[in-house]
Amino acid sequence: MNFSNIQPISYLKTNTSDVVKLVQETHDPVAITVNGRVQAIVQDPVSYQKTQDQLTMLRLLAHGRKQIEDGKVTGHDDFFAQLDAQDNAP
Repeated sequence: MNFSNIQPISYLKTNTSDVVKLVQETHDPVAITVNGRVQAIVQDPVSYQKTQDQLTMLRLLAHGRKQIEDGKVTGHDDFFAQLDAQDNAP
C-alpha cells in the first residue's frame, strides 16, 4: 500500500483535530501506524462514500459478467417482449 501521509497513532492522539481538518480539506486519507505498521485509515466521509459507491458498481459489473459467462442473458427483442407482456397482463 502506498500512502502519501502516514502518521503514528501518538500523532493522531495529540493532533486529532488537525488530522480531521487535513482529510476534510485534501480528501486524501491518512494512514495511522501502530508499532510501525499501518493499522487504520482516516478518511473524509465524501471520499469514503465515493469508494463505497465504486465498490458497489464493481460488484454489479462482476455479477453481470458472471451471468454472461453462465449464459444467463436475454436478447433485446425477448426482453422487450417480456416487458410488453407484463404491461398487458390483467
